[in-house]
Amino acid sequence: MENAALIENDTEQRLAARLKQLRVERGWSLDQLATFSQVSRATLSRLENGEVSPTTNVLGKLCAAYGLAMSRLLRMVEDDFPPLLRRAEQTVWTDPDSGFIRRCVSPPSRALAGEALECELGAGVTITYAATPRPGMEHHLLLQEGKLNVTVDGRSHDLMPGDCLRYQLQGVSAFATPPDSGARYFLFLV
Repeated sequence: MENAALIENDTEQRLAARLKQLRVERGWSLDQLATFSQVSRATLSRLENGEVSPTTNVLGKLCAAYGLAMSRLLRMVEDDFPPLLRRAEQTVWTDPDSGFIRRCVSPPSRALAGEALECELGAGVTITYAATPRPGMEHHLLLQEGKLNVTVDGRSHDLMPGDCLRYQLQGVSAFATPPDSGARYFLFLV
């Protein structure tokens, strides 16, 4: 358990460094990034210094500002990828606000585009993404357990275990669970 905490802290520190690197590469000040992302300057500073862990909502806003999929950003903090990634070695990220859990199932790779994620939302949770990091990004969502409502481009879809929703992101999306059920699903990004 102690080893897992050390790995998670190392991942968070690498994420903080990568967020700062992305901003510096673009020549943006913290004020400019705050304007582009609609995230406060103070929060951005604390994120880049590794003082706080970003929420799903904040990461979504930053990814939209940078034009990156969240999974690609998280993959950027990984080392070179092995072709086989054991479950115990997969990166797990938990949103401190919502409890959303995201496991990167695919071995991380900067050279490959597709990837698989295992996600968990507790009961009565809603996560909204204001924008897509890349218009037209293809998703395949396979619900394994629970109930999940996914809204894409204003169209709502109620999913039950075994249902698969295929869509392309163009704008706002939301994931919501009812008060009596959480959800566990796989998300395949292309």
